[in-house]
Amino acid sequence: MKPTLVLVGRPNVGKSTLFNRLTKTRDAIVADIPGLTRDRHYGHGKVGDKPYLVVDTGGFEPVVKEGIMHEMARQTLQAVDEADVILFMVDVRTGCTAQDKIIADRLRQSGRPVFLVVNKAEGMRREVVTAEFHELALGDPLAISASHGEGVHELVELALESFPDATEDESDKHPKIAIVGRPNVGKSTLVNTLLGEERVIAFDQPGTTRDSIYIDFERAGKKYTLIDTAGVRRRGKIFEAIEKFSVVKTLQAIEDANVVVLVLDAQTDISEQDAHMAGFILETGRALVVAVNKWDDLDDYKRDTVKREISRKLQFLEFAKFHYISALKGNGVGGLIGSVDVAYAAAMAKLPTPQLTRILMDAVTAHQPPKSGPFRPKPRYAHQGGMNPPLIVVHGSALDKISASYKRYLEKTFRQAFKLEGTPLRVQFNVGANPFAGRKPAPLTENEERQAHRKRMVGRKLYGKQRKKD
Repeated sequence: MKPTLVLVGRPNVGKSTLFNRLTKTRDAIVADIPGLTRDRHYGHGKVGDKPYLVVDTGGFEPVVKEGIMHEMARQTLQAVDEADVILFMVDVRTGCTAQDKIIADRLRQSGRPVFLVVNKAEGMRREVVTAEFHELALGDPLAISASHGEGVHELVELALESFPDATEDESDKHPKIAIVGRPNVGKSTLVNTLLGEERVIAFDQPGTTRDSIYIDFERAGKKYTLIDTAGVRRRGKIFEAIEKFSVVKTLQAIEDANVVVLVLDAQTDISEQDAHMAGFILETGRALVVAVNKWDDLDDYKRDTVKREISRKLQFLEFAKFHYISALKGNGVGGLIGSVDVAYAAAMAKLPTPQLTRILMDAVTAHQPPKSGPFRPKPRYAHQGGMNPPLIVVHGSALDKISASYKRYLEKTFRQAFKLEGTPLRVQFNVGANPFAGRKPAPLTENEERQAHRKRMVGRKLYGKQRKKD
């Protein structure tokens, strides 16, 4: 097991900056705004031969009793319970505050090893900047600069000193599932229901989730990674810079995932934004499962209306499985993971070349591609060119003349033959170049020119004799 390092501290002390430094990523959104991180954010790092898990938490306000800050504090305390080592971060520029003392008292009660980290100390004498933090009674303070990397390596080595070397299982491949949709459709509630715990903040306020939160979990002996993402609004309604970063993180999470669960709100109309999001998922080639949430409060007439609207506006998602659920009550959620497994298996399917070619020939025999001018395209054989999504490369002649409708016919034929459900399928035509096109003949040698001249002269004589006979 990897040791878990949990970053704790007041808002805006540099926890997310240190998280990015420890994971060598830019996964956590960083800005000079307090309270930016809200949920627990997990990442992987390694120093020497020791891998570790690092957890970024929201700004810790232990005395707040309600609202979003209270929910953030609950998330932080849950992370503390999971910790092997706590890195308690303070800000040298603001000094030791009353809130730092309250947090220090709370962390002492946890029974976990705590390292006091004095951040933003670049270019300063360490013994001077750490002096006032001794009153927190958490051992010798360690001065670092998360943004510049000063003292970070020594900090991690010291935190992991008592843990043995661990080995990472590089062969562990499991599905990454991104939960996406508009704000306030119930994405975080769905994540919590799938996990069976209140793992991310689900608050009745649009925009509660700002970052993409990666969560590893097991279900029925299988490993998965869930990605809770920020809600994506229409471009014209995005005003805050932070919200723009959140949208970018969501789009990156879709590209990073193997399977995407698109969450729709049954109690509101299927909007253009839903269709645009579905189109982006299709364009990136990710396997897809659609969850229509808040289904339990609708009467039969409204349910029929919603289904007709989905069929009209999202008809291009006919390959995807639709689930009608209530994330809050758990109704219909059980089948989601089964559909995710089916979609993941289809996206990662290996398609044998002989079978692909036989299916292609049968399809061409049943329905030949229409002529384009004097030529008829001739598909000859096919092979697999990639996975996630499955890519089938067809070779032949004049394939650049194949129409879009015939391409859709081949896609449908391959999908039905291999029973690929829940994933887009792409067919690519590889047109062989004409080896004689644009090629100039080689110049004749002197001997070849003489032979060619003789043949011309003999031909003329025979032609003259034939005319005399006539």
